[in-house]
Amino acid sequence: MNKIEHIGIAVKDLEESNGLFSKLFGQLHYKIETVESEGVKTSFFNVGTNKIELLEATKPDSPIAKFIEKKGEGIHHIAFDVDDIEAEIKRLKNEGFVVLNEIPKKGADNKLVTFLHPKSSNGVLIELCQEIKITESDE
Repeated sequence: MNKIEHIGIAVKDLEESNGLFSKLFGQLHYKIETVESEGVKTSFFNVGTNKIELLEATKPDSPIAKFIEKKGEGIHHIAFDVDDIEAEIKRLKNEGFVVLNEIPKKGADNKLVTFLHPKSSNGVLIELCQEIKITESDE
């Protein structure tokens, strides 16, 4: 793992939370993106060399909606940048971690992502992120 890629915060109202965090950080978010497959709308802030991702549910049965219903708004996950997400999945499974999706999914902010079950990581939902590389054949 290279670094903390971002910290995800579950929020009930993205627009309201964007205003709050804009005041906190003294700057506007740099991107809003919807990830239909996860039922979430995200907003990203750069904070120094780190990023904060705000997550609002777009469906009542989405993981974020369930999280907020159970625990309320707050820190949802910590994401780590990796060079080879498939190798990390294999390595972490061999170390005894429970991987929630063994085939990485396309996530927000041009990333492939997977998650580790919080029961295998001291109650913390861990996200692994790998930048999606654009090749000449993709252009």
